[in-house]
Amino acid sequence: MKKLSRQALINDSRRQFLVGSAAVAGGGLAVGLPFGWGDTQAQSAAGASPLEVNAWVVIKPDDNCVIRIARSEMGQGTRTGLAQLVAEELECDWKKVPTEYPTPGESHARKRVWGEFSTGGSRGIRISHDYVRRGGAAARIILIQAAASQWKVPADQLTVSNGVITHAASKRSTTYGKVAAAAAKLTPPDPASITLRDPKLWKVAGKPLKRLDTAGKVNGSQMYSIDLKLPGMLHAAVKDCPVFGGTLKSFDAAKIAGRPGVQRVFAIKNRTVVVVADTWWHAKSALDALPIEWDGGSNATRSSATIDAHLKEGLTAAEAYAGRDEGNTLKAIEGAAKKIEAVYSTPFLAHVCMEPMNCTARVSADRAEVRVPTQNGEASHAAMSEESGLPLDKCEVYKQDLDGGFGRRGGNQDFTRMAIAIAKEFPGTPIKMIWSREEDIAHDFYRPVSQCRLAAGLDESDKLVGLHLRVSGQSINAFQNPALIKDGKDDRQLQGYWAKPGDAQLGYSVPNLLIEYAMRNSHVPVGTWRGVNTNQNGVYMECFMDEIARAAGKDPLEFRRALMQSHPKHLAVLNAAAERAGWGKPLPVGVHRGIAQFMGYGSYSATVAEVSVSPQGAVKVHRMVFALDYGHAVNPDQIAAQVEGSAAYGLSATFHEEIIIKDGRVETANFHNYPVMRLAEMPKVETVIVPSFDFWGGVGEPTICVVGPAVLNAIYAATGKPVRSLPVRNVKLV
Repeated sequence: MKKLSRQALINDSRRQFLVGSAAVAGGGLAVGLPFGWGDTQAQSAAGASPLEVNAWVVIKPDDNCVIRIARSEMGQGTRTGLAQLVAEELECDWKKVPTEYPTPGESHARKRVWGEFSTGGSRGIRISHDYVRRGGAAARIILIQAAASQWKVPADQLTVSNGVITHAASKRSTTYGKVAAAAAKLTPPDPASITLRDPKLWKVAGKPLKRLDTAGKVNGSQMYSIDLKLPGMLHAAVKDCPVFGGTLKSFDAAKIAGRPGVQRVFAIKNRTVVVVADTWWHAKSALDALPIEWDGGSNATRSSATIDAHLKEGLTAAEAYAGRDEGNTLKAIEGAAKKIEAVYSTPFLAHVCMEPMNCTARVSADRAEVRVPTQNGEASHAAMSEESGLPLDKCEVYKQDLDGGFGRRGGNQDFTRMAIAIAKEFPGTPIKMIWSREEDIAHDFYRPVSQCRLAAGLDESDKLVGLHLRVSGQSINAFQNPALIKDGKDDRQLQGYWAKPGDAQLGYSVPNLLIEYAMRNSHVPVGTWRGVNTNQNGVYMECFMDEIARAAGKDPLEFRRALMQSHPKHLAVLNAAAERAGWGKPLPVGVHRGIAQFMGYGSYSATVAEVSVSPQGAVKVHRMVFALDYGHAVNPDQIAAQVEGSAAYGLSATFHEEIIIKDGRVETANFHNYPVMRLAEMPKVETVIVPSFDFWGGVGEPTICVVGPAVLNAIYAATGKPVRSLPVRNVKLV
């Protein structure tokens, strides 16, 4: 595939975009549905338009195999992993595999041929692996059939390797590029009839291949949405009412009249002030100088203290939703020989993606376009249609790679809507809207705050006879999907405690078990944050397990093992982590181990942390050993990288991060008071993959849930005192 220049990548002409895309397919085989670009001039410029048989592969005359990826790439490696799966069945040359994004508009026009575009919940590969593999296999089958027809031999006499088709008997060979045109005329097989390769025999998938996007990130050619430069583009800086639910009272535009580059100052939806200028810095500088008065309303009286008090009330309220109620838990604990009780808490957290929220939009009377880093292209498509008032077929989303997502850029399309609203004020002009870091932190959809009250009972032989857990906290569904909530029931907030196997099952068997949820919402907007509820619920359960084990006088590993005999996959990763870490073997003086296991996003995770605490209370995490069962490992190197990233994300949340609410607004402003993990703080991270080859689990989020509790349990071992409130920076350890 011809390497495009930086300018070609950012060219704003839709016609040139169509020409370039058609040219990619021109002269070869595009394996997809009939590809109605709706632009005959573009097709003519590219040469004869090839017949598309399915949606995933374009074969070029030079044997490059362009693989289309509907999911978003945000550093997690989904692009490479999905391309590996397609290439595995296609049997192409991996060195000749570029990728491209289809657009949501194209997919809408063709009845969602690519399926969903959403990339979140660690689902990018686990819910699309089957149909993308079948797409690759279908392409391989018709390419082989085309060669067989040319040679007049049975197709089953041919073999293919790295895109070269061979007939051993006649010693003939050809390439995919040479038979692509003939293959385009054939009827593809029914995808359901295709037998996919046994993952244990994979040659491309399952291997630690280098990521396809690494070079661009190293040499600077990688384009992010925040980098876009378009002809005639203007820039927008925004400031929303700092109190959630508040409104704009007034602003004095005269105070910034005549400032360099400023085009307009206006408000949208009575809560957001916008400055549009020739550069973003001119826009932001003018916005910072603009006198603005806000009306916070009744929410201006709320704070972290009032929210915490609301949550505390939920811990002992008479009514709560029982997500699990097995046996007679309260009676078993009341009659137990030993009782253990604790209350844990975790704060609101922000996403702090490296690339703040941004979107470039252009709106005219009959067309709307955005270039946006989105985790869900279809959600962006729907949002821009609603905001612009144009039908979906008059809207298009050109998805950019994301410099961080973590759930922030998924269903919540506030940044897309805002960019469209601004662009409507400048018909036909591209407007690039960028949020400042302060605005990004102040107007997030935060990880919900929650508290958890736990109680357990041990019998005379120190066996666990009853466990009661109640989470009191804010509900994501109540904020974003209220139709899903009825009578305070929200199983999502109990993620990781579920009885049903498959996604987030509790890995312990307890004879009497009561797990409850008390919904206590606040005015603060909440949403999905990498790991969502498992990263809080894992802390509550796994730290309390250590407290119970200590009360029973038992080793934390052995105590867990006794409760996990009916959960073999949970137990397998626990044992693998303990074995690699050398659990029970001597450590250097002052270093202590902690262990945790949990399940989320269809995958099983466990980790052992090695930690020391100085006499002054300074904590150092020396080493973390993770063991994981994702079922199928598509790229082991990417899995290890995701684990390392999860460790950094989880350690940041454990030690440093906290969103504080004061006077109804976020008091936290930037990285000076919302610090993230520094490289010097990072421990050595080791990853043990324990594939069982019988299911498909997620990768990006599962391991965060065991980071915090393993470290906290190691601190408990070091100090003899459990840490029950996060972040650790607020806790006096010695």
